[in-house]
Amino acid sequence: MTEREKALAGELYSAKDPELRTMHLRAKKLFGKYNSINPSKEKKLDKIIRQLLGKTGEKVHIQPPFYCDYGANITVGENFFANYGCVILDVNKVVIGKNCMLAPCVKIFSATHPVDANQRNSGLELGLPVTIGDNCWIGGGAIINPGVSLGNNVVVASGAVVTKSFGDDVLIGGCPAKVIKKLK
Repeated sequence: MTEREKALAGELYSAKDPELRTMHLRAKKLFGKYNSINPSKEKKLDKIIRQLLGKTGEKVHIQPPFYCDYGANITVGENFFANYGCVILDVNKVVIGKNCMLAPCVKIFSATHPVDANQRNSGLELGLPVTIGDNCWIGGGAIINPGVSLGNNVVVASGAVVTKSFGDDVLIGGCPAKVIKKLK
């Protein structure tokens, strides 16, 4: 297995791998360019974000600044919006459904590290996929942790730290996030 394949499989991998370093450098160049373009140049922004992300719907808008690890492992559905300061660490797949909105400073992490100190100190890393369903709204400053899946129609309160998965039609919040109420 390549180091990239290991990362996508949720196994220990080396981020120092030449393929991954090249992918990361490519992403840094693209989001650097994206973050420096005049926001009124919507066509230029759209072209770059489509080069950066793995797959997108037709209508996608991300307010700069935006940061990611590789970009290639991010899929966003139709009618996606992310406000200022979004960070998506995509060492593993991050899949976001259609009609989703991210408020300012949302962080989505598929990247993690081993809890065993010897493994962690070896420099090896881990990645776990993140999946967010359709029609979700993630509030400002919320953090979605590695391995989390959110169902459809989920609302995440501002400042929530989501450490586990939740099903459809819930409002979640807190640290760690828990169900505040059922929706519908």
